Amino acid sequence: MEGTFMLFDNGRGNFKVYNIKRARQAYLPASTFKICNSLVALQTGVIADTNVVIKWDSIVRPIAAWNHDLNMQQAFRASSVPYFREVARRIGRDTMQHWLDTLKYGNMKISKIDTFWLDNSLKITPDEELGFVKKLYFDQLPFNKRTQELVRSMMLMENTPKYKLAYKTGWGLDGAKQIAWIVGWIEKEGLPSFFCLNFETEDDKMDIPAVRMDILKKISSRKNFFKHHIGRKPGKNPGLFCAAQRSIR
Repeated sequence: MEGTFMLFDNGRGNFKVYNIKRARQAYLPASTFKICNSLVALQTGVIADTNVVIKWDSIVRPIAAWNHDLNMQQAFRASSVPYFREVARRIGRDTMQHWLDTLKYGNMKISKIDTFWLDNSLKITPDEELGFVKKLYFDQLPFNKRTQELVRSMMLMENTPKYKLAYKTGWGLDGAKQIAWIVGWIEKEGLPSFFCLNFETEDDKMDIPAVRMDILKKISSRKNFFKHHIGRKPGKNPGLFCAAQRSIR
Protein backbone atom coordinates (compact mmCIF):
# COMPACT_ATOMS: atom_id res chain seq x y z
CA MET A 1 0.00 0.00 0.00
CA GLU A 2 0.93 3.64 -0.33
CA GLY A 3 -0.43 6.28 2.00
CA THR A 4 -0.16 9.40 4.11
CA PHE A 5 -0.84 10.21 7.74
CA MET A 6 -1.27 13.71 9.12
CA LEU A 7 -1.50 14.73 12.76
CA PHE A 8 -2.00 18.22 14.17
CA ASP A 9 -1.64 18.52 17.96
CA ASN A 10 -3.73 21.61 18.56
CA GLY A 11 -2.62 22.06 22.18
CA ARG A 12 1.07 22.16 21.33
CA GLY A 13 0.77 23.47 17.79
CA ASN A 14 2.77 20.50 16.45
CA PHE A 15 2.08 19.32 12.91
CA LYS A 16 3.49 16.01 11.68
CA VAL A 17 3.06 14.46 8.26
CA TYR A 18 4.14 11.18 6.73
CA ASN A 19 4.36 11.45 2.90
CA ILE A 20 3.62 15.15 2.42
CA LYS A 21 3.45 14.76 -1.35
CA ARG A 22 0.44 12.46 -1.10
CA ALA A 23 -1.14 14.71 1.55
CA ARG A 24 -1.44 17.38 -1.17
CA GLN A 25 -2.91 15.09 -3.84
CA ALA A 26 -6.67 14.83 -4.33
CA TYR A 27 -8.76 11.66 -4.10
CA LEU A 28 -12.45 10.81 -4.05
CA PRO A 29 -13.72 11.42 -0.50
CA ALA A 30 -15.99 8.35 -0.48
CA SER A 31 -17.92 8.14 2.78
CA THR A 32 -15.94 10.88 4.50
CA PHE A 33 -18.28 13.10 2.46
CA LYS A 34 -21.08 11.99 4.80
CA ILE A 35 -19.77 14.67 7.18
CA CYS A 36 -20.45 17.40 4.64
CA ASN A 37 -23.65 15.77 3.36
CA SER A 38 -25.02 15.66 6.92
CA LEU A 39 -24.10 19.27 7.63
CA VAL A 40 -25.88 20.51 4.51
CA ALA A 41 -28.96 18.35 5.13
CA LEU A 42 -29.35 19.50 8.74
CA GLN A 43 -28.62 23.15 7.97
CA THR A 44 -31.18 23.32 5.15
CA GLY A 45 -33.83 21.35 7.04
CA VAL A 46 -33.94 18.58 4.46
CA ILE A 47 -33.26 16.37 7.49
CA ALA A 48 -34.70 17.91 10.66
CA ASP A 49 -32.46 16.07 13.11
CA THR A 50 -30.40 12.90 13.45
CA ASN A 51 -33.49 10.84 14.38
CA VAL A 52 -35.12 11.23 10.95
CA VAL A 53 -35.76 7.81 9.43
CA ILE A 54 -35.48 7.01 5.75
CA LYS A 55 -37.29 3.81 4.80
CA TRP A 56 -35.32 0.92 3.39
CA ASP A 57 -35.98 0.55 -0.35
CA SER A 58 -36.14 -3.27 0.03
CA ILE A 59 -33.07 -3.78 -2.17
CA VAL A 60 -30.85 -6.32 -0.41
CA ARG A 61 -27.22 -5.17 -0.37
CA PRO A 62 -24.06 -6.99 0.78
CA ILE A 63 -23.81 -4.96 4.00
CA ALA A 64 -26.58 -6.23 6.24
CA ALA A 65 -26.66 -3.09 8.39
CA TRP A 66 -27.95 -1.14 5.37
CA ASN A 67 -30.95 -3.42 4.82
CA HIS A 68 -33.23 -1.75 7.36
CA ASP A 69 -35.06 1.49 7.99
CA LEU A 70 -32.38 3.80 9.41
CA ASN A 71 -32.24 7.19 11.06
CA MET A 72 -29.38 9.54 10.26
CA GLN A 73 -27.26 8.61 13.26
CA GLN A 74 -27.61 4.89 12.55
CA ALA A 75 -26.87 5.45 8.86
CA PHE A 76 -23.81 7.55 9.68
CA ARG A 77 -22.42 4.89 12.02
CA ALA A 78 -23.12 2.12 9.50
CA SER A 79 -21.82 4.34 6.67
CA SER A 80 -24.98 3.58 4.70
CA VAL A 81 -24.53 4.60 1.08
CA PRO A 82 -28.26 4.23 0.19
CA TYR A 83 -29.34 6.53 3.04
CA PHE A 84 -26.95 9.31 2.11
CA ARG A 85 -27.63 8.99 -1.62
CA GLU A 86 -31.25 9.74 -0.76
CA VAL A 87 -30.17 12.63 1.45
CA ALA A 88 -28.22 14.12 -1.47
CA ARG A 89 -31.21 13.74 -3.80
CA ARG A 90 -33.38 15.60 -1.29
CA ILE A 91 -30.80 18.39 -1.01
CA GLY A 92 -30.69 18.75 -4.81
CA ARG A 93 -27.90 19.70 -7.17
CA ASP A 94 -28.18 23.50 -6.96
CA THR A 95 -28.23 23.61 -3.16
CA MET A 96 -25.42 21.10 -2.89
CA GLN A 97 -23.32 23.04 -5.39
CA HIS A 98 -23.90 26.23 -3.40
CA TRP A 99 -22.54 24.62 -0.26
CA LEU A 100 -19.58 22.98 -1.98
CA ASP A 101 -18.67 26.38 -3.42
CA THR A 102 -19.20 28.12 -0.06
CA LEU A 103 -17.05 25.59 1.76
CA LYS A 104 -14.55 25.34 -1.10
CA TYR A 105 -14.79 21.60 -0.52
CA GLY A 106 -12.14 19.91 -2.66
CA ASN A 107 -12.55 20.58 -6.37
CA MET A 108 -16.29 21.29 -5.81
CA LYS A 109 -17.34 19.12 -8.79
CA ILE A 110 -20.70 17.38 -9.02
CA SER A 111 -21.50 14.78 -11.66
CA LYS A 112 -24.67 12.91 -10.72
CA ILE A 113 -26.19 14.25 -7.52
CA ASP A 114 -26.31 10.91 -5.72
CA THR A 115 -22.90 9.51 -6.71
CA PHE A 116 -20.49 12.42 -7.20
CA TRP A 117 -18.47 11.72 -4.02
CA LEU A 118 -18.04 8.08 -5.08
CA ASP A 119 -17.38 8.26 -8.84
CA ASN A 120 -14.15 10.33 -8.84
CA SER A 121 -15.96 13.53 -9.82
CA LEU A 122 -15.51 15.22 -6.44
CA LYS A 123 -11.94 15.02 -5.12
CA ILE A 124 -10.27 16.38 -2.00
CA THR A 125 -6.77 16.27 -0.53
CA PRO A 126 -5.96 14.78 2.89
CA ASP A 127 -4.72 18.24 3.87
CA GLU A 128 -8.13 19.73 3.01
CA GLU A 129 -9.94 16.96 4.88
CA LEU A 130 -7.87 17.68 7.99
CA GLY A 131 -8.65 21.40 7.79
CA PHE A 132 -12.35 20.68 7.32
CA VAL A 133 -12.73 18.59 10.49
CA LYS A 134 -10.62 21.05 12.46
CA LYS A 135 -13.06 23.82 11.53
CA LEU A 136 -15.98 21.55 12.41
CA TYR A 137 -14.57 20.88 15.86
CA PHE A 138 -14.26 24.59 16.62
CA ASP A 139 -17.65 25.60 15.12
CA GLN A 140 -15.83 27.51 12.38
CA LEU A 141 -17.79 26.20 9.39
CA PRO A 142 -20.57 28.39 7.89
CA PHE A 143 -23.33 26.35 9.55
CA ASN A 144 -25.21 27.12 12.72
CA LYS A 145 -23.87 25.76 16.00
CA ARG A 146 -26.62 23.16 16.43
CA THR A 147 -25.87 21.67 13.01
CA GLN A 148 -22.18 21.32 13.81
CA GLU A 149 -22.89 19.90 17.27
CA LEU A 150 -25.18 17.23 15.80
CA VAL A 151 -22.59 16.11 13.28
CA ARG A 152 -19.82 16.04 15.88
CA SER A 153 -22.02 13.85 18.07
CA MET A 154 -22.47 11.37 15.21
CA MET A 155 -18.72 11.24 14.68
CA LEU A 156 -17.97 10.37 18.32
CA MET A 157 -17.15 6.66 18.21
CA GLU A 158 -15.26 6.14 21.49
CA ASN A 159 -15.86 8.09 24.69
CA THR A 160 -13.72 6.95 27.61
CA PRO A 161 -12.40 8.62 30.79
CA LYS A 162 -8.96 8.78 29.12
CA TYR A 163 -9.84 10.03 25.62
CA LYS A 164 -12.56 10.73 23.06
CA LEU A 165 -12.17 9.47 19.51
CA ALA A 166 -14.32 10.96 16.74
CA TYR A 167 -13.97 10.09 13.08
CA LYS A 168 -15.52 9.15 9.76
CA THR A 169 -14.19 6.45 7.53
CA GLY A 170 -14.24 6.24 3.74
CA TRP A 171 -13.58 3.52 1.17
CA GLY A 172 -13.94 3.89 -2.60
CA LEU A 173 -12.56 2.80 -5.95
CA ASP A 174 -10.41 4.63 -8.46
CA GLY A 175 -10.01 2.07 -11.22
CA ALA A 176 -8.14 -0.89 -9.71
CA LYS A 177 -7.10 1.15 -6.69
CA GLN A 178 -9.00 1.01 -3.42
CA ILE A 179 -8.87 4.38 -1.64
CA ALA A 180 -9.25 4.30 2.14
CA TRP A 181 -9.72 7.13 4.65
CA ILE A 182 -10.14 7.92 8.33
CA VAL A 183 -10.44 11.57 9.32
CA GLY A 184 -11.32 13.09 12.68
CA TRP A 185 -9.83 13.94 16.06
CA ILE A 186 -8.68 12.47 19.35
CA GLU A 187 -9.40 14.56 22.44
CA LYS A 188 -7.34 14.00 25.58
CA GLU A 189 -7.60 16.13 28.71
CA GLY A 190 -9.79 18.54 26.76
CA LEU A 191 -7.20 19.10 24.02
CA PRO A 192 -7.84 17.86 20.47
CA SER A 193 -5.41 16.41 17.97
CA PHE A 194 -6.69 16.21 14.41
CA PHE A 195 -5.71 13.39 12.09
CA CYS A 196 -6.18 12.18 8.55
CA LEU A 197 -5.17 8.76 7.25
CA ASN A 198 -5.38 8.07 3.52
CA PHE A 199 -3.98 5.10 1.65
CA GLU A 200 -4.45 3.09 -1.52
CA THR A 201 -3.98 -0.55 -2.45
CA GLU A 202 -4.71 -2.83 -5.38
CA ASP A 203 -4.92 -5.84 -3.07
CA ASP A 204 -8.60 -6.78 -3.33
CA LYS A 205 -8.22 -9.30 -0.48
CA MET A 206 -7.07 -6.71 2.05
CA ASP A 207 -9.42 -6.16 5.00
CA ILE A 208 -9.58 -2.38 4.58
CA PRO A 209 -11.62 -1.57 7.72
CA ALA A 210 -9.31 -3.63 9.92
CA VAL A 211 -6.10 -2.31 8.36
CA ARG A 212 -7.00 1.39 8.52
CA MET A 213 -8.10 1.13 12.16
CA ASP A 214 -4.98 -0.86 13.05
CA ILE A 215 -2.75 1.84 11.55
CA LEU A 216 -4.64 4.62 13.36
CA LYS A 217 -4.55 2.82 16.71
CA LYS A 218 -0.88 1.90 16.51
CA ILE A 219 0.25 5.39 15.60
CA SER A 220 -2.01 6.96 18.23
CA SER A 221 -0.83 4.56 20.92
CA ARG A 222 2.70 5.81 20.41
CA LYS A 223 1.33 9.29 21.01
CA ASN A 224 -0.07 8.03 24.36
CA PHE A 225 -3.72 8.65 23.49
CA PHE A 226 -4.86 5.17 24.44
CA LYS A 227 -4.45 3.30 27.69
CA HIS A 228 -2.25 0.49 26.41
CA HIS A 229 0.93 0.85 24.40
CA ILE A 230 1.51 -1.49 21.51
CA GLY A 231 4.97 -3.01 21.20
CA ARG A 232 7.59 -1.06 23.15
CA LYS A 233 7.24 0.42 26.61
CA PRO A 234 6.58 4.16 27.07
CA GLY A 235 9.75 6.17 26.67
CA LYS A 236 11.43 3.54 24.52
CA ASN A 237 9.34 3.71 21.39
CA PRO A 238 10.99 4.70 18.11
CA GLY A 239 8.81 7.74 17.52
CA LEU A 240 5.42 8.44 15.96
CA PHE A 241 6.36 8.51 12.32
CA CYS A 242 8.81 5.61 12.50
CA ALA A 243 5.70 3.64 13.41
CA ALA A 244 3.87 5.12 10.45
CA GLN A 245 6.70 4.24 8.09
CA ARG A 246 6.54 0.60 9.12
CA SER A 247 2.77 0.53 8.63
CA ILE A 248 2.55 2.43 5.34
CA ARG A 249 4.72 1.50 2.38
